[in-house]
Amino acid sequence: MRFGFANNARGFAQLARILKERNLTKLWAGLEATGPYSHALALWLNSQGHRVRLLNPRRVRQYACSAGNRNKTDLLDATIIADFVCALKPAPWQPPTREVAQLQALVRRREELSPSCCRRKRIAWKGIAPNVRSSLERIILTLSAEKARLEKLITQQIRSHQQLSRDHQLLCTIKGIGSLTAAILLAEMPRPGQVERARQAAAHAGLVPRRELSGTSVRRNKGLGKEGTRYLRKALYMPALVAIKYNAPLRHFASRLRAAGKPKMSILCAIMRKLIHIAFGVLKHQKPFNPSLA
Repeated sequence: MRFGFANNARGFAQLARILKERNLTKLWAGLEATGPYSHALALWLNSQGHRVRLLNPRRVRQYACSAGNRNKTDLLDATIIADFVCALKPAPWQPPTREVAQLQALVRRREELSPSCCRRKRIAWKGIAPNVRSSLERIILTLSAEKARLEKLITQQIRSHQQLSRDHQLLCTIKGIGSLTAAILLAEMPRPGQVERARQAAAHAGLVPRRELSGTSVRRNKGLGKEGTRYLRKALYMPALVAIKYNAPLRHFASRLRAAGKPKMSILCAIMRKLIHIAFGVLKHQKPFNPSLA
């Protein structure tokens, strides 16, 4: 059965009628994770009691290539996604709670403004014409003011929900994790209950190393998987630098890696992964960070 529908409320109503006509009450629905474009449909399907699988587009494409498919069309993609879900049965998607979804929207909007603000600051001081410079300065002020407003909204969103506020305070007990980084972790990191282990949370952040082993001659690391959300990786970079200096357990961990001859960037990524593990443990046990147990 093949049919199309618009990606809006009217299209979802059309889909509901088609499913009802065929007496299809519970589905395993698979769709590629494409940000806002897929989010509305995923939420609607979940609200109707269907089990939703949000799939990494790259994995779906690799699956198609492994089956010998060289073309890419909407119809072919739908068939490939259906085969992928039936063959591999990926874990169901769990939508975030309303308060976490609102926090995530604010955090991501702030992140969208940050590169534009920094880029225009660099442009503004390159000996350009005074009139152009004044125009850029006004834009920088506007962007900076909007960024500050969003940060206030993020703080208000956290304080207005008891559990978010409690979790935020717990994350801030980790040396290296500041208020804004804690907010990003709350918005982007899978919670205990959504995933079972800290390793899965690290994988969601794209901070799991890849290895390549073949016979006796091939022994090499392939860097990080980077299949997770980029927001977490970016948010943890500066906290990792701070943690190496001021978080005693992570400082000793970094020293051991340096003594083993690990590159600087590998050490930094390992610290980022450790921060995810610690943050997951703090939220899971609902206890402040204890350096003696890390």
